Amino acid sequence: MMDFIDELKWRGLIHDSTPGIQEYLNGSQRTAYIGFDPTSDSLHIGSLVPILLLAHFQKSGHQPIALLGGATGMIGDPSGKSEERNLMDVDTLKKNENSIKRQLSQFLSFDKKLVNHAIIENNFNWMKDFSFMDFIRDIGKHITVNYMMSKDSVKNRIDSETGTGMSFTEFTYQLVQGFDFLFLNRKYNCSIQMGGSDQWGNITTGTELLRRIDNSKGYALTCPLITKSDGSKFGKSEAGNIWLDSKKTSAYKFYQYWLNSSDEDAKNYIKIFTFIEKKKIEKLIVEHNAEPHLRILQKTLASEVTRMVHSQAELDNAEKASKILFSKNFLFEMNEIEENIFLDIFEGVPMSEISIVEIKEGVEIIKLLYEKSGFLTSNSDAKRALSENSIAVNKNKVGQDYIVSEKDLIKNKYIVINRGKKKTFIIKLVD
Repeated sequence: MMDFIDELKWRGLIHDSTPGIQEYLNGSQRTAYIGFDPTSDSLHIGSLVPILLLAHFQKSGHQPIALLGGATGMIGDPSGKSEERNLMDVDTLKKNENSIKRQLSQFLSFDKKLVNHAIIENNFNWMKDFSFMDFIRDIGKHITVNYMMSKDSVKNRIDSETGTGMSFTEFTYQLVQGFDFLFLNRKYNCSIQMGGSDQWGNITTGTELLRRIDNSKGYALTCPLITKSDGSKFGKSEAGNIWLDSKKTSAYKFYQYWLNSSDEDAKNYIKIFTFIEKKKIEKLIVEHNAEPHLRILQKTLASEVTRMVHSQAELDNAEKASKILFSKNFLFEMNEIEENIFLDIFEGVPMSEISIVEIKEGVEIIKLLYEKSGFLTSNSDAKRALSENSIAVNKNKVGQDYIVSEKDLIKNKYIVINRGKKKTFIIKLVD
């Protein structure tokens, strides 16, 4: 059995933990949970760390619980937030929960034949019939206001210069989360709660409830919040969050995000976001340092995470798409990939539309560059670019006498025009 704590330590996945947790875990099979608030119909790569914590926990021989916060998701966690978020309705939450269940199944084994099979719970199931009076009588009386006020998530909001303060709804969040721990401890003998470092206050409120109400011992473990070496926010692109659902973030974009990691980040990420063993990672780092231009770490990282989150087939497509721009068979290979991948590759590239009839009849390249598309500023600019041999149609250099026709079409509707190496333009054919 792999030592869970030692494994997390060298991967850089432990921020804080309660004393004695390693010895406790070495005693026998234990049960731990992490909560996921279903505030979207997909988790994003920021959620990968807690997911992988549960996966490592299961690989170590212990039993993981993924708790979907159907109730807490309706309240909103104030941790790390500067203002209160909008509350969600039951139907939306239910839809989100079902999607998240499917995603978690990619990382955890729920096969009940396993003695340490993963469990999915939803705190809405035990909170929906819990009256306010019952809650404040049975739970609230055990935790003082002073104790709750001491939490950073509360103090930071109350002391905020914005003066927005905190609603009673958000103030009670730690109690509701604490009760989750108490409930799971009673039902599954779950004795460990894990989460991001911003959850420490909420988690320790849970351990306190276990102690005060049931005289039971609970443990806490948090992982660091992942950051990028350049100070920019991890898990974000220009388009926003990098999602685990391919409908929200394509496998190609997902792959590219990891592939574009800096050397420093890649050395950390490959430990955090893959299951590659220590010796192999150390070898990869040595190989990368010897030939950093080959980007061995980034390629390995991107491949491993994309395969894990999506599939081998999706990874194959993403890798193929990444190589197409440098392919000698550009036009053929572009016609082989799906249209959505083509659009992903050229996302943000300027585009203009012209009639498909004109292409069928054939268009002189000079007219196409200026008069028809507006890619270049004038006919003289077009002639100059062509004389400099800097214009390429679908990566093939062309001269002034070139006629663009149906043979140049990608997916029967696109043409890729380049001026030199840095300027790209897309022409889209319309009826």
